[in-house]
Amino acid sequence: MSSRRLFRPLLALLLIGTAGVYSAAKAQTQPKAPDTMEARVQGCTACHGSRGQGTDNDYFPRLAGKPAEYLSNQLQNFREGRRKYPPMNYLVTYLSDDYLHQFATFFSQQRPPYPTPAKPTVSAATLARGEQIVLHGDASKQVPACAACHGKALTGMEPAIPGLVGLHSDYISAQLGSWRSGTRRAIAPDCMHTIATRLSDEDVNAVAAWLSTQRAPQNPVPAPARSLKTPLACGSEPQ
Repeated sequence: MSSRRLFRPLLALLLIGTAGVYSAAKAQTQPKAPDTMEARVQGCTACHGSRGQGTDNDYFPRLAGKPAEYLSNQLQNFREGRRKYPPMNYLVTYLSDDYLHQFATFFSQQRPPYPTPAKPTVSAATLARGEQIVLHGDASKQVPACAACHGKALTGMEPAIPGLVGLHSDYISAQLGSWRSGTRRAIAPDCMHTIATRLSDEDVNAVAAWLSTQRAPQNPVPAPARSLKTPLACGSEPQ
C-alpha cells in the first residue's frame, strides 16, 4: 500500500480528534445558563409577559396572582389535551407534574400592576346584562353568578378558581365559547361546560364585555379556600 493511501485515513482520524478536543474546550468556555425559575419560565414569559402580567395580544392572558393550583391544573390540561393550543401543548408535553407546579407557584406569587380596564364598546343594555349575569346569575337559565365561584371581588378563590379581572374581552369570550363547544375541558364534573352551554351568544358577549371594563380591587388576591360555598361541584376544585 502506498504511503499516500495510508496518509489519508490517518489525516481523517487526526482531524476528527482535533475537532473533538476543540468542541470540548469550547464547551468549557461557554457560560452556563443560570438554573433559576426566572430562566426556566422564559418560554412562558415570551408570550405572557416578564412577570405573567399578560400582553396586549388578546389571547395571552394574565397569569400573575392566579391560584397556583389553578395554573397547575391548566398546564396539566394542556399536556393531556383537555385544552388545545399547539404552542402550549408542545411546550409542556414532557414536563412532570412537579415541574409544572413549580411554574404555577412562581406565577401565582407575582404581583405586577393590572392594566387599565377597557373602555366599553357595546351598548349600555349589553353591559347591564353582563353585570346581571356576573353578579347575580340568571335563575331562568339555571346560571349561577360568576361571583358565586370567582369571588365577590372577581379575584378567584384558593386553591383552584381563577380571577376574572384584568382579562381582554375577546379572551373571555373565546374561553366561554370553548367551554360551551367542549374544545376546552376540565376534569369531570366539568362545571364550566355545564354553565357555558346555558349561555347564549349574546350572554357570552355581555359577560366578556362587562368583565373587561372592571378595575381590579386594591388588594387583588384570591379569596381564602372554602370562603364561598360554590353552587356546582367542579372536578378541578376539592369539595
